[in-house]
Amino acid sequence: MTTLSEPQAKQHAESDTRLRVVLMLEIQDGAQQRFLDVYEQLRHAVAAVPGHVSDQLCQSINDPRQWLITSEWEDQETFLEWVDSDAHREMVKPMHGCVSDNFRSMRYAVLRQTSAAGATGTRAPREVPPGLPRTESAGHVGPPKAEPGPDGVVRHALTFTVKPGSEPEVARILAGYTSPKAEVDEFTRLHRTSLFMHGNRVVRAVEVTGSLGDALRHVAMQPEVRAVEEAINPYLEEARRLGDPQSARAFFAKAALPAKHQAIASSPASGRLHRHAVLYPVRPGDGRAVAELLADHDNLATADPTGPVAASTVFRREDVVVRLVDLRVPAEADPAAALGVAGDAEAAELARLLDLGPQCDLRTAAGLGAFLAARAMNPVTDRSSQVN
Repeated sequence: MTTLSEPQAKQHAESDTRLRVVLMLEIQDGAQQRFLDVYEQLRHAVAAVPGHVSDQLCQSINDPRQWLITSEWEDQETFLEWVDSDAHREMVKPMHGCVSDNFRSMRYAVLRQTSAAGATGTRAPREVPPGLPRTESAGHVGPPKAEPGPDGVVRHALTFTVKPGSEPEVARILAGYTSPKAEVDEFTRLHRTSLFMHGNRVVRAVEVTGSLGDALRHVAMQPEVRAVEEAINPYLEEARRLGDPQSARAFFAKAALPAKHQAIASSPASGRLHRHAVLYPVRPGDGRAVAELLADHDNLATADPTGPVAASTVFRREDVVVRLVDLRVPAEADPAAALGVAGDAEAAELARLLDLGPQCDLRTAAGLGAFLAARAMNPVTDRSSQVN
């Protein structure tokens, strides 16, 4: 590979958390110079992103249409936080018109490094604390990247808003479609799709074993699903054109609501579980703190085999935070468990991060009940496949 340009190198501290991101591109015929001009602007903006270490742009010596962008980041959390942001999506829009749909995006933890002098360093993979599964947000290109939860199931969600006043019609459309075939291939299967609404916001959560990307592509190709997507197009607040790959890719990238934490009780649940979702009114900039507080709660809650919480997934994109929980009791019977509140201290901390209004005190039963009534998402449809 031939390196064409090289930004100023940054110094980074030696650690075991560095991430290498590799993006393989095919440039459209006649778009090479435009691509280089766009990259020249973007690389300076990317270099200013916290956590960025360095990057390189390379061109294949065998096929001039094939290009490679590699970048190094201090840790995966800062990279994933940035790549899943609206700022990132706006930043890379000018590149979409230069690049074909034939691309790949890959991420690698840095394990060993050899310097010019021949010294070799070893970096051990980071250990994940017990009860805290690895999760990864959707990237900016290609299918979402996600890790399975403790039960081997990959969870992901999409969220978007519809025009105010159209909610009843949208709910009718989304509840009335025919379920696609659950079996994708010998490795991948759709397990469950749960769809909720709160006001004009829609959240669709999916559960998959195997490849999430393969499952989503399979679903998108089904005629019954395509018909539903086309039917709700007129009601979307943000217009999209599913026949235009760039428009569709931009819409679904922005709609991605990655699973930031999954917690499953170690003992199997007996009896009926009640699936419930809450959309949290997060104060600007506090989305990560809210998600982490809920994750801490759910680690402890699912560790109790007799407790009300059987499973929980916290989804987040920036300040949009949704908690999907399976309860052993109806949500109204235990609002604290449904909301992810364990005690007065946790209630006070959560209230500090949320825009609750002066009348909602999460330390009281009345306050918990009022918050649950105000922020619980309305179930639209919940479909599970039959396991053979």
